Amino acid sequence: MAKKFQNYIDGRWIDSKSGRTFENRNPANWDEVIGTFPLSTKEDVNEAVKAAKKAFDSWRLVPAPKRGDVMRKVGDILTARKEEIARQMTREMGKVVLETRGDVQEGIDTAYYASSEGRRLFGHTVPSELPNKFNMAIRVPIGVAAIITPWNFPMAIPTWKIFPALLCGNTVVFKAASDTPATATTLVEILLEAGVPPGVINIVHGGGTEVGIAMVEHPDVDLVSFTGSTSVGKKISEIASKSLKRVSLELGGKNAQIVMDDANLDLALEGVLWGAFGTTGQRCTATSRLIVHEKVYDKFVPMVAGSAKKLRLGDGLKDNTDVGPCINEKQRETVDEYVKIGVREGAKLLTGGKAASGDGLSKGWFYELTILGDVTRTMRVAREEIFGPVLSVIKVKTLEEAIDVCNDTMYGLSSSVYTQNINNAYQAIRDIKAGITYINSPTIGAEAHMPFGGVKETGNGHREGGWTVYDFFTEWKTVYVDYSGKLQRAQIDNVEK
Repeated sequence: MAKKFQNYIDGRWIDSKSGRTFENRNPANWDEVIGTFPLSTKEDVNEAVKAAKKAFDSWRLVPAPKRGDVMRKVGDILTARKEEIARQMTREMGKVVLETRGDVQEGIDTAYYASSEGRRLFGHTVPSELPNKFNMAIRVPIGVAAIITPWNFPMAIPTWKIFPALLCGNTVVFKAASDTPATATTLVEILLEAGVPPGVINIVHGGGTEVGIAMVEHPDVDLVSFTGSTSVGKKISEIASKSLKRVSLELGGKNAQIVMDDANLDLALEGVLWGAFGTTGQRCTATSRLIVHEKVYDKFVPMVAGSAKKLRLGDGLKDNTDVGPCINEKQRETVDEYVKIGVREGAKLLTGGKAASGDGLSKGWFYELTILGDVTRTMRVAREEIFGPVLSVIKVKTLEEAIDVCNDTMYGLSSSVYTQNINNAYQAIRDIKAGITYINSPTIGAEAHMPFGGVKETGNGHREGGWTVYDFFTEWKTVYVDYSGKLQRAQIDNVEK
């Protein structure tokens, strides 16, 4: 019998008021049920927000270094349980266990970074224009944070948001993706074990329409942090703007790896295989386009296609598996439709192109690793996010053309350039319109202590990770202390004649 999971609201594990549930299944073996979860409603969200609002009054007064101590304990627990969590995550969302270990490690790194930020929530002191007066600006927590996360990094991305939110003194209502609720529940359990008080962290399971939108609309939610599709992000932004909520959106990408004629092709090959097919291409930073200089196109593209054919699909818990399944049937159908669109538009199918079959694959949502050659910049497969194991290859004549093609999408998240010419590298850094640019490494591989996010329709300007995320989860408060003992009117009569 499948394990039954619950919401966590105001210090209690409870069922949804709806009484309804949904199943969470293994995408590599759809017969395997991970557990049943509450299919929550607006009523459950109301209770969670009420609890978070009540808990904010006390949590915000806990000294930030003490909140940091809690984050350090979270990191210790994650470290001790790393393998267990990684294997659970692979069962839940399919990517190979080598990658899920990295997902947990990202959470560990984020926890330890957050713990140190408890002693580094720096403000500013500046001179006053008046005598006997002291000026400073300090950071203060904002209130109740709604955290809405995707399924592809079910530990890392929630930690990017929840740890800074809590460290800064906010309280949290958390909605994880319905495809990965078990890993999210584990994270909440660890936060509680580490000492997060009741009401400070709450988790409400369910669909985006009922739970996610209810969180965004709620008048007592003060800020929203969302990672997901651009279309949903725009809807969240529209709803939140009605009450002027602070919103952080980390959205889609159509990331390109540029390979110049002077590139180390063996290194570029390793990069594109990892960038395009790691996590089955189900990353917002995945290498979806390969832009190749015409002088090496005919040599390099067959290298990529040949190597892709050798990568092994299968259960991510098995040692010989290189690539796991798509997350669910609907996503596999989306991937297949895009491949068909690409071929209809004139792309050449170099390898893959259909649902995978064979030993151990029939019960999962596997799709062959697919490479489309002779793609032009106007094709849909060169412009729209596919979120699957599909790589579109485009030929260019110059670095300038490569950068122009790279920039020619609505997105601007990650980018990569392989070249041994330092001038080319710095020109690309300057001219590529993306939040992240890698030189001689793939489009994936963000580090926890660096800003993460993009430009254009990839987001709304905020950043996850590093020191920058703490700006989102705090409000600046300006403080003036006048110890002159008399009324001093700044900017009015303080200039001597």
